[in-house]
Amino acid sequence: MFILDDDADLRAALQFSLELDGFTVETFATGEELVQQAEFPEIGCLVVDYRLPGMNGLDALDQLRRRQIRLPAVLITTQPRRSVRQRAAAIGVPIIEKPLLSNALSEHIRRADPRFFNHP
Repeated sequence: MFILDDDADLRAALQFSLELDGFTVETFATGEELVQQAEFPEIGCLVVDYRLPGMNGLDALDQLRRRQIRLPAVLITTQPRRSVRQRAAAIGVPIIEKPLLSNALSEHIRRADPRFFNHP
């Protein structure tokens, strides 16, 4: 599980919550850091904020896909514009609007990759 968000407090909260759900989590503050990650597992999910310093979350996903890294992803953002919704929909990335509520993120992660269905 990979979390990309520039808000350190939110990153820590998401990491804590997902680790309580049994996921192994790695966090990144910028799209550039995520894209520079050398290896990605075959099973996993990307939780990506849209608004970031430098490249935005969808641009980071585009760069990963050019490298043939096709992990399922969930975009998290506040009040996404129509263009962001359209672009995310075009690449099959669901959007969860902040603030994140209860276990909505875990549910989206399990839907994004069916291999998580057997996960506690």
